[in-house]
Amino acid sequence: MSITHLVTHSGGFHADELLSSVILTRLHPEARILRTRDADWITPAEGRIIYDVGLAYDAEAGIFDHHQREAPLREDGQPYSSFGLVWLHFGRDYLRALAVPEADIDGVHASFDRGFVLPVDLMDNGALNAGVAGPLSALTLPVLLESLKPVFDDTTPGADDAAFHGALAVARSFVEASIARKAAKRRAESMVMASIEAAGEGRILELPMGMPFRAGVEKAGADHLLFVVNPRGDDWSLGGIRLGDEGFELRADLPAAWAGLTDAALEEASGVKGAKFCHKGRFLAMASSREAVMEMARLAVAEAEAEAAKAE
Repeated sequence: MSITHLVTHSGGFHADELLSSVILTRLHPEARILRTRDADWITPAEGRIIYDVGLAYDAEAGIFDHHQREAPLREDGQPYSSFGLVWLHFGRDYLRALAVPEADIDGVHASFDRGFVLPVDLMDNGALNAGVAGPLSALTLPVLLESLKPVFDDTTPGADDAAFHGALAVARSFVEASIARKAAKRRAESMVMASIEAAGEGRILELPMGMPFRAGVEKAGADHLLFVVNPRGDDWSLGGIRLGDEGFELRADLPAAWAGLTDAALEEASGVKGAKFCHKGRFLAMASSREAVMEMARLAVAEAEAEAAKAE
């Protein structure tokens, strides 16, 4: 069946139907978005998908609302908004439309649902307040998207619809960027796993380029690794491995004698020709060549192992 109309409510918009529109317009680019509360249009019929309006949820009939009594809930009891319902039924096809590899579809779908869709669902249903973000509450995505609505005294004909379509382009950018990064992390994981195998029992993980690596390191159970090396432009980078997603504590810090030094001063302190920079926080260093950065990495490993031996 060809979809000719994507129907949602008129008036002011919220993040859930706006983000739902991102998904549905990708899958049905020829369909017209119709923003209305006309009873004839918000009643299921052939050729239309109705969302965030209509007081019913029936996927087979093509209606995805959550404002009715007995509104749909997730398996864990948390509420859906229209965005969650649309993602549940159309998200995998959306990922295919973005050329996410089939092997990664379920993983990316679940990750995006958990980290992006669910917070929108909860905020739209009043189950989560943006205030939990503290000073950053005004910068949460749902609040930012809704700030694109016309101001209260804008009486320009069609202002709400024009603002909706302008906000749709912004929302699309955030959704597609998030999906692209999640898909990229999956690609990176396979590259990291191959590099871990090449490293063997060594303490240094050498990657072919900068990429997310912690997920691969943890998945492989590579607790022996202390530092990561990779090319960065014309230079080479040496970095630590964080202990967790929160905070900046590392498995091992770079040598204290290097902290905050650059160029000649760092070459003298490290004894490595080509050493260029070490962050004062001791989590990142740079060198002009692979040979130089690998020597810095070996020195950093030696010092970390010596400190660990003292602590035992």
